[in-house]
Amino acid sequence: MAYSERYYKSLKKKRLQRKVYNSSSRTKGYMKKKILVVGGAGYVGGVIVDLLLDKKKYEVTVFDNLLYEDSYRKNCNFINGDIRDKNFYKANLNKYDVIVWLAALVGDGACAINPALTDEINFQTLKKLCKIYNKRIVFISTCSVYGAQNGMLDENSSVNPLSHYASSKLKCESILKNKNSIIFRLGTLFGVSDNYSRIRMDLVVNTLSAKAFFEKKMSVFGGEQYRPLLHVKDVARAIEVAIKSNKRGIFNLSYKNMRIIDIAKEIQKYFKNTKIIKTKIKFQDARNYRVKNNKATQELLFRAKYDLKYGIMELKKLLLEKRIKNFNDPRYTNQKYLEIFKEKI
Repeated sequence: MAYSERYYKSLKKKRLQRKVYNSSSRTKGYMKKKILVVGGAGYVGGVIVDLLLDKKKYEVTVFDNLLYEDSYRKNCNFINGDIRDKNFYKANLNKYDVIVWLAALVGDGACAINPALTDEINFQTLKKLCKIYNKRIVFISTCSVYGAQNGMLDENSSVNPLSHYASSKLKCESILKNKNSIIFRLGTLFGVSDNYSRIRMDLVVNTLSAKAFFEKKMSVFGGEQYRPLLHVKDVARAIEVAIKSNKRGIFNLSYKNMRIIDIAKEIQKYFKNTKIIKTKIKFQDARNYRVKNNKATQELLFRAKYDLKYGIMELKKLLLEKRIKNFNDPRYTNQKYLEIFKEKI
């Protein structure tokens, strides 16, 4: 049977089409993983989205209600919405290979403003997601679930949440146990996120660095409390590991356990003529804990990369460039901002 020249041209075209990959969904012959970053416009989300976009291996969609931001300017799919909206759960969320769930009211003070609302946003929404979504969930929890305890704590240590924030995260962990999920209990974050997201000034390293820069003094309450520190960029690195991995379970993440007084002394090295004022006034934050990271190192081959000096120096650079003119502006602090703009929640 003879075939026409048109037939051969058509066959050749189809073969070529099989080899040509759409850059929006494929890279180097492989389908790009579709990632939905819920809460992707915030302090943590900003740096995660940057890393995933830079890798060019992922098709990234950000879902956020822009609680702390005025607009979204990154070159990726963006959906402006609220996770409490029932229409969010009616969408075809299973088209995403992985959902990175960052959405939450964050911080002890912010969550204490309205505990019922904290439960609705931090817990009830994730509960709804778990009923309809059957693929991979990367969930951000907190080492604050350990509360105040002595000794070095691993993922099997007892928990002792001292705030609505920590309790809400612990409840979320419980409903993810039987899901294809990985849970990161983050240490106290520090450092600069990305070029667009606001920096948080309610985190110990960031706060003390700003006080050293603007006021030439740092007030330390007690100072013997330990915090496991973690740079925000290391969170992004860990999340990409989780996206590529099939590991499940809970993992502590931190760079180093440090007393608050020692954090202040380290910051003092890089801001000349700065005084540390140590007071015996009891600080309202009773948390005090140290964590082990052995599990993340052994099972995920993950180690934190960014040390405290790196974080302090990038904060100093940001302040010298006058990107922050008034570090007491409520927009840099979750609790203060939400107390003023309750109607935005």
